[in-house]
Amino acid sequence: MTAVQLPELPFSLEPTGPDGGWTYENGVLTGLAGAEQDRFVPPGGDAVEPATDAPRLLGAAPEGDFQLIARVRVGFEAAFDAGVLYLHVGEREWAKLCLELSPELPTICTVVTRGQSDDVNSAVVEGDTHWLRLTRSGGAFAFHASADGERWTFVRVFTLGTEQERAAARIGFLVQSPTGKGCEVAFDRIAFRPTAPGDLRDGS
Repeated sequence: MTAVQLPELPFSLEPTGPDGGWTYENGVLTGLAGAEQDRFVPPGGDAVEPATDAPRLLGAAPEGDFQLIARVRVGFEAAFDAGVLYLHVGEREWAKLCLELSPELPTICTVVTRGQSDDVNSAVVEGDTHWLRLTRSGGAFAFHASADGERWTFVRVFTLGTEQERAAARIGFLVQSPTGKGCEVAFDRIAFRPTAPGDLRDGS
């Protein structure tokens, strides 16, 4: 798959990392992670680079505030299989908002990498499908999750990189299967809004 323009997004997407077999049909973007593919830099370790990598489909975010939204469905098979909204501001400055099997229950998880990765589990959710939202608001980024795409639960707010790097952020989708033999993920109800929520914590 070469660069693709989804009708829901005002920017094109390009595959990055391992082949994800990305397809788009009838409003559904599907990606496939291979065996033991992940994007994570273990905290406290001496490794210069992460041991593995995961398929990503990324594009340059327009200037200013935005929201990237998708409903994510994950074909859970093994611990830490996940569908992800992904933010990239530098080779060692990036973040993930995940619907992840962590390790036995579907969970909203986040990773923010500044040289090395942190790892936070936020909430257990029901089933294999949930809504995720990535926001840029001024100089900050925020993660939210929702069961219905209407009422949003605040997960995390943070910043990454320099002002120039944040302005050139690339955003999109990632699939992973760190301990498994592979994982298929579908993203639908994809939407882009050129604004940030008025309040990151009021459910809007």
